[in-house]
Amino acid sequence: MRFSRNVMGTAFVGGALSLTLAALAYPSMLGLETTSTSGDRIIANTQWGPLTEADRSFVVAVRAAGLWEYPVGFIGLQKGQSPAVKTASEHLIDGHAALDTTCRKIAPMLNITIPNVASPQQVGFVSKLQAAQGQQFDIEFANILRQTHGSIFNTVAKIRSTTKNTLVRALADQANDTVLDHITVMEKTGMVDFDQTLFNQTTPPKLPQADLTPPVPAAGEQMIVLTPPPTATSTPVDIDAASVAGGVTPAPAPTAGGVVGQ
Repeated sequence: MRFSRNVMGTAFVGGALSLTLAALAYPSMLGLETTSTSGDRIIANTQWGPLTEADRSFVVAVRAAGLWEYPVGFIGLQKGQSPAVKTASEHLIDGHAALDTTCRKIAPMLNITIPNVASPQQVGFVSKLQAAQGQQFDIEFANILRQTHGSIFNTVAKIRSTTKNTLVRALADQANDTVLDHITVMEKTGMVDFDQTLFNQTTPPKLPQADLTPPVPAAGEQMIVLTPPPTATSTPVDIDAASVAGGVTPAPAPTAGGVVGQ
């Protein structure tokens, strides 16, 4: 619980930081808005296969999702009124801790800058849930998280089916299982308003890019780690296995201007 408070505190302080450089470090692919570009431009050739803009955005999006959903899991354990909401909260903590481990492993291997703070929109979701009380908390918890997971589910599938990068593909495999699990446990609460949720997924709000993009970490800033719970059942990607899957051979070093996260 001590760690979760540190994560949340950092998120709300960081949410007020300037976002001027954020769009340069990684394009928006977060929250409830989908990207308008194909993202198929190759930005680096790595020994695990070519890395595209969409691949990079996906790694950033998975990390950012954990930075708000992991602490929300602890909030749900504290404030949830129903056993189903508490169970869903446990799944959030477990699943995102494992995904975060994978993200933190592969990001430096691919030279991707990952955030330490969720996007302002995502921080807003946390604030809304912190303010909710009683049964209203359970209802908003189930609907917000069903909506956000449903929004990213198609993106996970697209990355899994199109990426040529072995590490990104392995992360997409893990994310697919995790997101589907989280969608399922939210639905099992019996509180999801499917009409409203599906409408929100197909008609996302038009928000400024600054609201959808997490701030870039300051130079030398210590990376936040989402610690797995003692009863963790989710496991991170076996990086050694992922590195050799598909017989990937080393590719030339990235060309000038193709370095990610600069």
